[in-house]
Amino acid sequence: MTTAPTATPSDADRFPTLSAAGRNILDHMREHPNAPTFRNQSGNRLLAEDITRLKDYDQALGSPPKGSLGSTWIADLIAQCYEIVPFYRALGPAPDRLSDVPPISRADLAADIAAFVPDTVPTDRLINFQTTGTTGHRMLVPSHPEVAGRYLSFHKMALKRFGIVPTYGAGQVGVMLLGHQQPCFTYVSVTPTMGESGLVKLNLHPAEWRDEADRAAYIDAMQPEFIAGDPLSFDVLLDIDCQWKPRALLSVSMMLSDGLRHRLEDWFACPVLDLYSMNEVGPIGVFDERAGGHVLLQDKLWVETLGDDLTALPTGTRGEITVTGGFNFCLPLLRYRTGDYGVLCTNSGEPMIADLVGRAPVRFQSAAGQWHNNIDVSHALKNLPIAQYALHQNADGTLDFALSNRSGQLADKAILALHALLGDLPIQVQYITSDIKVLQYTSDLDL
Repeated sequence: MTTAPTATPSDADRFPTLSAAGRNILDHMREHPNAPTFRNQSGNRLLAEDITRLKDYDQALGSPPKGSLGSTWIADLIAQCYEIVPFYRALGPAPDRLSDVPPISRADLAADIAAFVPDTVPTDRLINFQTTGTTGHRMLVPSHPEVAGRYLSFHKMALKRFGIVPTYGAGQVGVMLLGHQQPCFTYVSVTPTMGESGLVKLNLHPAEWRDEADRAAYIDAMQPEFIAGDPLSFDVLLDIDCQWKPRALLSVSMMLSDGLRHRLEDWFACPVLDLYSMNEVGPIGVFDERAGGHVLLQDKLWVETLGDDLTALPTGTRGEITVTGGFNFCLPLLRYRTGDYGVLCTNSGEPMIADLVGRAPVRFQSAAGQWHNNIDVSHALKNLPIAQYALHQNADGTLDFALSNRSGQLADKAILALHALLGDLPIQVQYITSDIKVLQYTSDLDL
């Protein structure tokens, strides 16, 4: 996280309301004998009035969305964007219908992100997050300390769905964020809206620790109520022999397989929440196996799916997930194409996304000449606890299957599953050695 000013921020800038209790938990996380190397410094930057507004926002937050396209907030948002957001204002008069707003993509934001920031947003407290996405193309996402603080409200909503209400407060570590990569942004902070409880971001890569055994010892000493990470870091977590059992695990950033989710649930004896979240709009949905998909979380985020011609598709049809609204007042979006695909549907009146898959659909041709959607491949492999994999079909029909080094022992089972689906095609196994996201499905045949 960086700020608009060039001067190096002080602790007073990072923690404007820090109390003695907050300082104590910061020292506890940073100076513990088993603590890792913390490469960075970060803070909540929340002023007293921000904290009050965040608590009010949390209290006023409604139930998950059940509204319709006719909701007045959408019409108000369109009018507002065409008045105070430079990108939309340049398009001319505001349209009456959302369907008349031209969809935008990540490329539009990357080309000139400043054009999407409303004129009314003060620049002195702007912060930005750098994101690479699945494609690896860097983009800055404008935000604000209060916007960052709103994430907690929707994480609490997701937890509530599984019967969990956070209780952490002063003197406790509430949330531990995990990564496993080189390099990795690591820091300690506090959460003022939860009694200045501790927040710590760790890199589980052995190079960041004096001794590999310190990883488990530190987690056991911190006793976080919740642990968040991605499938890669959770795969490592299973092997470091920590004894602490959090109340829930929250998986973000990458698709989580059913197999790995079940393995985590069995070991930690707690729910594992698979959150569909983006830096651009925050948490979008949480996977609920009972509902059959990712149930939407935000009451002011309209989700639709678009076809290849960029027109809205009817409910129940697979298309590109496209969002309008969100809680980031520094980046109000109209019909933003996420680059992810799924089926928008309802379950007992709740809107949800079924068969969510990142990036565009890809078809694979079987040995018998039949075409199979990448969803079929996901279903074929979903019960294997593979942290990360990618499948590519070459022009001659052969397959390249790549999986993370740590999941290498599952290669034979994966090949059996792929052969069961696609027939006896030659499969070359490779290993993913980097820690960045990869394009999961590609093909030289489906062009």
